[in-house]
Amino acid sequence: MGVAEDSRPGGLDLTPWGKYSLLYNLVYPLLFHQLDTAAVMGELWDRYLTPAQRRVICRGLGLGPAEARCEVMFLAGAHDIGKASRFQMCERGAWAQVSDALQAEAGPWRLIRHERASMHAAIELLADLGYRLMGNASPAVRAAQILGAHHGRYLQCDVHGAASPQRVRLDLGGPLWQDLRRRYLAQIRYLTGATTPPARISAEAAVLLSGLVMVADRLVSQPHVWMRRAMAQTEGALVHWISTRHPARADAEEGWAAEVVTESGLERVYLPHVPFTQAHPHTGGPNRLQASVLSQLDPVVKEQGAGILVVTDSTGTGKTITGQEAARIFNRHCGTSGMAVLQPTTAIADAAYENLVDYVSAHRPERAPVSLVHSHSWSSAAYHDKRLLEAAGQLTLDEYFDEHHDRSGRPEHLVTVPDPFLRGWDRALLAQFTVATIDQALMAVLPVRYSALRMLALSGRTVILDEIHVATPYMRRLTARLVHWLAALGTPVVLLSATLEPAAARELVHAYLTGAGLRAGRLDGLDTGVPYPGWLFAAARDGAVTRIDPGHAAAHATATRRTLTLCHQPVIAMRLGTIERSAAADERLHHIAEEIRLVPADGGCVIIVCATVADAQDTYRYLARLPWPRPREDLVLLHARFPGHQREAITRRVRTELGPAGRRPERLVVVTTSLLDMSLDLDCDLMISDLASLARTLQRAGRLWRFERLWQEETGTGRSRRPAWILERGPRLTVLEPVADGRTHLPSWWGQGEPAFELHAAAHLLKSSSALILDLPAQLPHLLETAATRIPGTLTALHAAYQADLRAHEHLGHEQAVPPPARTGSLADLYRRPTTAGTAPTREGARPRRLLACYRQPDGSLHLDRAGAHPLPDSPRLPAPAIRSILDRTVNVPEDWLAEAPAHLPESWRQHALLADLTLLIHDATAVGPIRFASHLLHLDPVLGLVHDEAPH
Repeated sequence: MGVAEDSRPGGLDLTPWGKYSLLYNLVYPLLFHQLDTAAVMGELWDRYLTPAQRRVICRGLGLGPAEARCEVMFLAGAHDIGKASRFQMCERGAWAQVSDALQAEAGPWRLIRHERASMHAAIELLADLGYRLMGNASPAVRAAQILGAHHGRYLQCDVHGAASPQRVRLDLGGPLWQDLRRRYLAQIRYLTGATTPPARISAEAAVLLSGLVMVADRLVSQPHVWMRRAMAQTEGALVHWISTRHPARADAEEGWAAEVVTESGLERVYLPHVPFTQAHPHTGGPNRLQASVLSQLDPVVKEQGAGILVVTDSTGTGKTITGQEAARIFNRHCGTSGMAVLQPTTAIADAAYENLVDYVSAHRPERAPVSLVHSHSWSSAAYHDKRLLEAAGQLTLDEYFDEHHDRSGRPEHLVTVPDPFLRGWDRALLAQFTVATIDQALMAVLPVRYSALRMLALSGRTVILDEIHVATPYMRRLTARLVHWLAALGTPVVLLSATLEPAAARELVHAYLTGAGLRAGRLDGLDTGVPYPGWLFAAARDGAVTRIDPGHAAAHATATRRTLTLCHQPVIAMRLGTIERSAAADERLHHIAEEIRLVPADGGCVIIVCATVADAQDTYRYLARLPWPRPREDLVLLHARFPGHQREAITRRVRTELGPAGRRPERLVVVTTSLLDMSLDLDCDLMISDLASLARTLQRAGRLWRFERLWQEETGTGRSRRPAWILERGPRLTVLEPVADGRTHLPSWWGQGEPAFELHAAAHLLKSSSALILDLPAQLPHLLETAATRIPGTLTALHAAYQADLRAHEHLGHEQAVPPPARTGSLADLYRRPTTAGTAPTREGARPRRLLACYRQPDGSLHLDRAGAHPLPDSPRLPAPAIRSILDRTVNVPEDWLAEAPAHLPESWRQHALLADLTLLIHDATAVGPIRFASHLLHLDPVLGLVHDEAPH
């Protein structure tokens, strides 16, 4: 029989199953599932992929747009061909419904994971369909590997071994099964119209196709999607294929496959053009740097296409807005849509998420989902409780249907809230507008499961990397590989920084341009120096560089000019110890108290940045002795070792009260750590900081008098909101240098924070004067260059060790990253040394562990609170509020603190995806004291957060 006859009712054996519900004994034919996937893939091609992504695929396949669309639909439909194997026997009820003829040919076959079986079976079948089979990079092998990767992992394809025709026939069933697989593929090819095999499959196209197949498979595998189809099955492949284009309900306005994509929230949204002041309220119009981007960058991108933009400017001068306007320009001219904003930490990502929601909402779109993606994004309002249940596999069929009973799954007035499909952990990256931690993006260039889905999600839009100077050498090497891949995928990239070193800018620009196809030799003489303040654009097409007009740069520098005093204060660093101890006159704690001694009586808003959590806790305890009018309101402690719900509440309070639109308190002293270093839009009257690298110190200085110009413009009177004693001093940052015998002496408990050389170099620079008057932004490039190139003789040995450490971390980053597209042979090269999202080495060093404090009551029961009002949740089906109450109370701690911690998890937590890796810190509810884990003493204090001490030997 031919494919036309096979497409009719009775033409093909449809008893092999693709989906099965044991609860309802519901079987869905394998071929129908494959055709559904192909149909949804067609919709994704039309409505999710951007023109830029389609160009990459067409070029990578050597096909025109129409032929390429058919080909990707065929590959999507072929993804589960390996289920026509012993897989059919995995469910007894479903196997009983397979035809007698196929059951009789079961034979001595092997049980192989169906995605691997798909890859093995496809090699011969694709070759018979005209796919060239000549090595790892040939179309037949890469297409087969795409099929094998639909569950997230690229597999090595041994054409002459396990994937040989002889082994396939031995492992995957007799002639009837082989013939069935051949006829199924032929049928999918016939119905999709994929008559032209690709001339090639580039690595870039393969990655995008792999991600697309994953998405299409997930969409049609949702229980509420396939079960409804299974309850209204059609007869014959052709009728079923036609049904994918027809509405599933009488009231539906679009075909079934189109409706599936619509409900997912994946269709592209193009924001309407609106005036600058509408998109960015409260700005009064673009500043000089932003105006230069609007006037200069727009025509350059229109002529030259995608590229990489590097923006450098002082903190608090609107780099975020500059990035958003650059993204709008790129998207208008480069065939891209949307943006992904990548931030260094979860706290900064939370703030950036709110900013992006405001930006998107200002365009008044009908629908434009904005997602937040990081390890704690479940706590965001964008992710409701059913997302927690789904993560644990706890949603029943009825709950799935309840979740998807309407088309949107979200309140109609909240146009930026992600749809249900986009609330998944990695699926959230697929939203057109996304804020994520950079770790989520770096996993696209690490051998992590579903890395191809992440790369698909990042491509096709403008990617904005904020605070890029924060990246360590290891992370920067991974970031360079990421921008290399993004360039190969035609994706514009924007780098934002206040203190980006020239070497880092050069590395990332070169990585982008080589990814775009320029030879490294052509870039040797390329000048990538970025004006400060200003921007540089390098075109992917030929590496042509465009810079901000010098007149615009000078005008912007003048408009944003400010001076501040950088004071240097040598101190003796000592732990507080007992609360009663008085600090000596030369101690760090005494100097801090002296600096803020006028605040309790005369007011003022001060930020004190401590080197460690322990120092922050000591500082808070010591300052609490001062005569505060309202102790609990006037003095705030904020660090990373508070339980999540407590830390979030404190962070939100600080952002609200010290933010641009907040209720400015009469007095507020925030004792914190580096948690507040970056991207949080705060203003303080006075700042005190422990010794830090020069770049970080200057970053912190950006919080000083940040809104002074804004306030004066708003009032029109030139008056300030600051106390008189602060106005007399002017903006001042005091840096506390720990010393011993007149030399810099870093305390032992500072541990492995910033490199010792950078701290010593900063101290050397500060010692040149007790008070440096900084003229910003004019002096900033000179200061950074001085710190990087003028190494004093006393630090030569320390600098050599520092450079060796940098090279080691750079090499490690290079080794961990997947190869670039040009060096990818077998797609399995992208999955060497496989890891998981939970253990992906996106940052050097040991990953933190999560700790949950709880309290044992006299009757032996465990509770989340000391009073015993909230028992530790423990049941086979944990409700979503219980899961959230647990997660909200966790604290991240170094792994070695818990090396000898006993395992006391409730039984119901051990198999839970979000709870299985927790460690319990069990306090006695009737006593106060630390818990000992080996040499570490830990206890959770309601005011100080998690307190850590070293146990006496």
